[in-house]
Amino acid sequence: MYARDLSPPDRSFFLIGPRGTGKTTWLRSVLPHAHRVDLLRDREFVRLLRDPGLFTREVEALRAGSWVVVDEVQKLPALLDEVQDLLVRGRARYRFALTGSSARKLRRSGVNLLAGRAVNRRFHPLCAGELGAEFDLERMLRFGGLPAVWADAPTDAARIDILEAYAENYLTQEVRQEGLVKNLDSFSRFLEIASLVNAQVVNVAGVARDAGVARPTVQGFFEILVDTLIGVWLPAWRPRAKVKEVAHPKFYFFDTGAVRALARRLREPLASDERGALLETWVLHELRAHQNRASSGGEFSYWRTPSGSEVDFIWTRASQSVGIEVKASERWRREDGAALRELMATRKLRHAFGVYRGSASLRDGGIEVLPAAVFAQRLRAGEVIG
Repeated sequence: MYARDLSPPDRSFFLIGPRGTGKTTWLRSVLPHAHRVDLLRDREFVRLLRDPGLFTREVEALRAGSWVVVDEVQKLPALLDEVQDLLVRGRARYRFALTGSSARKLRRSGVNLLAGRAVNRRFHPLCAGELGAEFDLERMLRFGGLPAVWADAPTDAARIDILEAYAENYLTQEVRQEGLVKNLDSFSRFLEIASLVNAQVVNVAGVARDAGVARPTVQGFFEILVDTLIGVWLPAWRPRAKVKEVAHPKFYFFDTGAVRALARRLREPLASDERGALLETWVLHELRAHQNRASSGGEFSYWRTPSGSEVDFIWTRASQSVGIEVKASERWRREDGAALRELMATRKLRHAFGVYRGSASLRDGGIEVLPAAVFAQRLRAGEVIG
């Protein structure tokens, strides 16, 4: 098992992350003696569905200070009422770790999300620092960072099997079982088209046309991907510069391997036309994971003008701003940093980084240009954001 760069809070918390990212395994390692409730097990789910109060009676029989882990709590939102009651009455007597892979069902059920009584933590696929010496950028771009892909798959064929099963069994079947979509065929077509626009400004009407479904349906499908933590919108940054700026968001999937599985490209070597989007997807994953584990706060966005100037990622917090440009080439050209220099000249950015597939760290004016693995190391050390 890979050591994860996250420590459990000393109080009750939600642990939110896509299925298969290792939430349960991590909790078993950091809370080995916790009382566990796994709602993915049919028997467990059915008995608590019939009598949610049974959960309370079992917890009350535990010793003071005990941890209670509830896996995939969104499958039975009524348990949150029991947890809230236990926290109110028992104060610090019990601590809960509640995992979930979908915020949609919780929100739609109108349940009490324990505001003020439980903190939030996000869980992500494996990062470069967690893989250590095993990290390989080409393998990461091709197969992604799901723990099973690294720990349980010694060959490319095994990795392909795992990712195809993940795409089929979770990204389609599980979403349907949650009652989020009625027509699985339409959703499956949408997923394949959406994977092809990963890391791009999304033309919803174009996706709807290619998928053969109505535009409002496609908008709802994108909401499902965000709510089930499979994807994220990256908004446009609008710092009130003197030039007109693009205002539409980009969409990114959470994992490069999942993207390639949905696009049915796993059996193919990395193509030049997909490297750029995949490298951006991986960099955003590293940024979001660091933001979570370091509690750095702030927001991510991108910047683009109609004339073509673009910076892939902008991190802002109060008066701080950092720009990051990602290039999939092995050479950094001076024109690659043009948009970063444009923003730095107007003092919109305080720091700027370039990320590329080369092997040497460079200085391009005020831009620190770093190989991808070095960028991940510097990020983990807190030298990029936060």
